Order: sequence, then structure tokens, then C-alpha cells
Amino acid sequence: MSSTAIPRPTLGPTGYVAPAESALYAGAMADLQAAFGGGLNPGPKTPQGQFATSLAALVGNINDLFLFYVSQTDPAYAQGRMQDAIGRIYFLERRPAQPTVVQAVCIGLEGVAIPAGALARADDDNLYICQQSGTIGPSGAITLPFACATPGPIACPAGSLSTIYQAIPGWDTITNPQDGVLGAAVEGRADFEIRRRQSVALNALGSLPAVRGAVLSVDGVLDAFVVQNDSNFPATIGGYTLSGSSIYVSVAGGEADAVARAIWTRKMPGCATSGSTTVTVLDTASGYSPPYPAYEVHFDFARPLPVLFAVEIKNSALVPADATQQVRAALIGAFAGEDGGPRARIGAELLASRYYDPVQALGPWARIVSLRIGASTAPAATFVGAIDGTALQVAGAGDGALEVGQTILDDNGLVLPGSRVASFATGAGGTGTYTLTTLNRAIAGRRLYAARPDQFRVPVGIDQVPSLSAADIVVTLV
Repeated sequence: MSSTAIPRPTLGPTGYVAPAESALYAGAMADLQAAFGGGLNPGPKTPQGQFATSLAALVGNINDLFLFYVSQTDPAYAQGRMQDAIGRIYFLERRPAQPTVVQAVCIGLEGVAIPAGALARADDDNLYICQQSGTIGPSGAITLPFACATPGPIACPAGSLSTIYQAIPGWDTITNPQDGVLGAAVEGRADFEIRRRQSVALNALGSLPAVRGAVLSVDGVLDAFVVQNDSNFPATIGGYTLSGSSIYVSVAGGEADAVARAIWTRKMPGCATSGSTTVTVLDTASGYSPPYPAYEVHFDFARPLPVLFAVEIKNSALVPADATQQVRAALIGAFAGEDGGPRARIGAELLASRYYDPVQALGPWARIVSLRIGASTAPAATFVGAIDGTALQVAGAGDGALEVGQTILDDNGLVLPGSRVASFATGAGGTGTYTLTTLNRAIAGRRLYAARPDQFRVPVGIDQVPSLSAADIVVTLV
């Protein structure tokens, strides 16, 4: 029976362990020495040395391939085809690219019905499809969800969904007061693994993971956050006040009726729900006949939280002319999880360090001097003000002081992305007037924030979903 001195890999308590290639080379050379009776020069440049090196490399490649295969059987490390196979055990399929979703205000005559499938066009010529039918109410407006016809992380800044593409008599105008929630490319490794873990809880009842798993399984849902208040009194959790003995669901994307039914089917009986969106769910289970038992389910569609980026790149002859566009595209892609990492999520803490690798991957020219982030949850100043065009009127001073270069933000996404303080007029950090860099529509007096991307971490409320516009990414060569 033939034997070899080349060491074998082992399977032990720590998994698959492959021998080092130096050990493989020594084993191959020992086999050659034995075959030729010894006395061979073991130098790597000799014919026998080169043969032993090639044999060691060949065995090493096979060991590496088997090591990779073994690691793919662990859901925590699986990717690609192997991750798809593990997902099928749980009856899961990798989600295709998801469209950007935007809450649009449709304005017109009372009683005019806007059907699901109605079309609107954004300023970048992308078409958006109405996801839910509705009727314009006495106020002359109704808010409906629209999804981009082209899947993927396509930005839809506030105010950019402004044209009715398919005329309906009595429907006059459309606008989106807030940035759209960025869509996603084909579901990445990290997001698919999170959903697989949540799917294990989907078959349970009454647990928060079961509710979140059910909501995440709704078509069009990009993200969800579920939390509960165990006390009998209102409590503030993650920046949001929940009513007593209730659960709170914050969701990005999806259709309201489907989200509400997912919550109702998984929450415990008698458990209250919190949120500003109310949907009546009918229990049409077998044994009931109309009128069916009706239950109100409350939840929130998460408010977009604009995130600011400031990136300093070391200037050199290697830096391309379109460096700013490349950096912006890389950050927006990573924000949506396109780089294989997790997307920016509801209720998460955003870390600047998460976005170093996507920028550095652009090439040897992308040498980061600094990369920082910011948002209204970490403001430099808060105040009461109004905006008309490029004029900012500060009526009531709050915390902090305004400075040139700060970005102005609000809680409702009405201020357009990239609206930075360009200069002082009558104001000098407090009450007075200032000039902005971006032309805005008239915005009545409200609470506003001044922020800079000068943080290493930014908290996200449980009722907020992070959003990112190219105009809020400042790239500087230094």
C-alpha cells in the first residue's frame, strides 16, 4: 500500500484545519528523496525542488478549496450559491432588486380616485408607480406610496417627484415632502442572513422577532424595527414615545394593509399597537361571516433621516476628474448595502468607519484623509426658522449657533438636500437672516436644525430610516 509524507488536513473541534504549505513542501520533498534513494539536493531552484513546490501548491489549492466549501456550510459565512441553498431550507429565496419607495402627496378635487398603478415622473425622468389606491379627501390631498419603476438605490430627493405622467381628471399635482427611502440592489449576503435568522421566528406568535419576521416578509418592505413597552405607562424608547403595554412597528416600504395584517397575525391578543398610521384589519377566518370582526392596527412608516458625509481625499496626480462622482456613488451604494455589507437601518447607530472600505476600493488614488458623518440627531444648533427660496429667517434662537457651511435640516424632509448656510445677512449666529446655497420652496416657521458632518457616529431613531442624497456628500481634495 502506497504512503506519502505529505501531511493531511484534519477535522477537529475547531473545524477544518489545513497544513501549512511549508509542511506540504517538506512532505513532497521527503517523498522524492524516498523514491530516488536519498541524496537529492532540496534547493527550490533544482528540478526536484521545483517539482516539490508545484506539488505543494497543487495540494494547497485543493485544501483551500475544501476549506472554503466547509466554511460555506455555516450560515454566518455562506455566500452566493451556497447561501441560496441554505435559504431554501427555510423556504426563502434571495430578494431581487427593490425599488426606491416614496410617500407622495396627491392634490386635487375631493372624491377623485387615484388607482394603484397610476404613474408620476421625477425630475431625473424616472417613473414612479402608485402602490395603493386612494381617494382625495376633504382637505384636497391624500398621501400614497409610490415605487420607482426601475429597481435599485435610486435617490428621490424631497420635491423631485413633481410631474403627473398619466393624467387623471381632478388630480392636479403631486409632490414628495420627504426624500424617498432608497431601494436596494439584489439582496446582499448580510441582509439575506439577517432575514434568514428572522424567518426562524416567523412561525412563532407573540414575540417581537415573530412580528418583525412577518413584516420583513411583506413584499416591498426594505426594513422594519419592532419594540415593546412592558409598562402600563407611556415610555420613550429610541427617541419615540410608546403608549403603555403596546408594541411599536416602524417600517420602510411596503403597502399599509399588508404591513398591518402581518402585525396583527403575529402579535399577542390584547396587545395594543402604537403609531400614527392606522389600518383596520378584518378577521376573515373560517367560521365568520360579514360583518367580520374588525381591529385597528397602528404603526409608522419611518421618517427619512438625511445623513451628511464629509470626505477628504489626499490630492495627487492619480485623482481622476470625476473623483467626487465616484466617491458619492460608492457611498450611496454602501449605504444601500450594495458592497455586501449591511445597509443603513432603522434604529441603528451609523459609524463613519463602515464607509472607509467602499471609498478606498475605488483605487489607489482614493487615499482618505478623513471621513465623517452627521445628521439632525447630532445637531450643532436647533432653532425656529422659515425658508423662502435661498433666504433663511431665524425667528427664535435655540441651542448652539449658526455658522457658514452648516447644513439646514428639518423633521419632515421639507428642506431640500444640500441646503447649506452660504453667508450671514442680518444674522450673526442667532436671530436674523441668512443665505442658503439651495433654492427651496416656501417653508413656514418650524423647528430646524443646523448640522455638520463632523461626527464618527450618528444615532438613528426607531421611527427614522436613514436616507442619503448626493448633494449631502461633500468631497474635498486636500
